[in-house]
Amino acid sequence: MDAQLMIQPSFFVDAGIQVESVRGSSLFKFSDDLQERLDNLNEKKKKSSLTPDEEAELTGILELDRIFTLLNAKIIAESA
Repeated sequence: MDAQLMIQPSFFVDAGIQVESVRGSSLFKFSDDLQERLDNLNEKKKKSSLTPDEEAELTGILELDRIFTLLNAKIIAESA
């Protein structure tokens, strides 16, 4: 397994996270700014033009996305 550098997902919590009510459940989602940053980094990755710092940032945001996916799935499953 290769070790990857990443910005800790907790770095994005203060400004990049929102809680949205969906069908009576509160779900986690990215702010518009963080979602736009993720989209921009993904585009740069497709063009193979990410700097090492941007790669670390993208890795951290993607890890946070995985965490939210799991949390939101649990919230939805428990509300059904």
